[in-house]
Amino acid sequence: MKVTLIFPGQGSQYVGMGKNLTELPECKEVFEQADSAFDFSLTDLMFEGPEDKLKLTEFTQPSIVTHSYALFKGLKTFLDKEGIEIERVLGHSVGEYSALAAAGAIDFKDAVKAVQLRGKYMQEAVAPGDGKMYAILRVPKEEVQKACEAVSTDAEKVMPANFNEPGQTVISGHSEACDKAVAWLKENYEGKQMAIPLKVSAPFHSSLMKPAEEKLSAHLDSIEFKSSEVPYVANIDGKEYSKGTDGQIIKKNLVDQVCGSVLWAQSIEKLPEDTVFIEVGPGKVLTGLNKKINKNFKTYTLDSEAGFEGLKEFLA
Repeated sequence: MKVTLIFPGQGSQYVGMGKNLTELPECKEVFEQADSAFDFSLTDLMFEGPEDKLKLTEFTQPSIVTHSYALFKGLKTFLDKEGIEIERVLGHSVGEYSALAAAGAIDFKDAVKAVQLRGKYMQEAVAPGDGKMYAILRVPKEEVQKACEAVSTDAEKVMPANFNEPGQTVISGHSEACDKAVAWLKENYEGKQMAIPLKVSAPFHSSLMKPAEEKLSAHLDSIEFKSSEVPYVANIDGKEYSKGTDGQIIKKNLVDQVCGSVLWAQSIEKLPEDTVFIEVGPGKVLTGLNKKINKNFKTYTLDSEAGFEGLKEFLA
């Protein structure tokens, strides 16, 4: 049997994440590594909060990667024991770093430090109020793309940031341009629709993130990227990269991802119907998206009450 591992992104965090894993030696080791990467205790923030601080992008991103990688280490022990192979990995936005750490392309300690800086650079890239993000529901992605192109100018831009599932596309960019795109859809798309403003600290995955991209690129140049030990699917193009993909290609994909769209729905849609997924990280957001992308997909949420015991039953 083979499984595909999916790693969640920002928005999945919660106070208490990972606290139930501290008794597992392989998970405990990950938490210790994370704490040693910073001059503060990341795990105290994950386990105890406060929530307001955990929601800050520069703390959210390393917390998610740490929880995801700790879960992965416990999962890898389980899969090896059961003789189950990892077919591929992929992660949503910052979750791509978790996936690449799991694929052996980047050292976990390097990944957790990189995403803390990634979050910091993203927060700093745009002044508060200058950018916005909306989740557009029930509108085909082609119509959302059309709306963004119709209202964008050289000075004010909006673009699709996340293609999450067929009925949900997130747009990101200058505040006024985002509002105009929402208005354009109301006037030009006749079907049912909903636009939900997202509570975010910056317009992620848009061209406004260019300053963050440049700073992150310089930092990633100081990190060793290795060839991947398992295939992985990249956010930036939805393409599956084979085992042994050169580390420099992987690094470029991560740099391009800062301003580029997350092609999540397109990535999942390409996979065979008999793919067995395990969501590795906080919450069950990706499990929900999978159901909407293809109701026939079988997905297990590892961060659940049933945990590894439930996984054994699921795989049986």
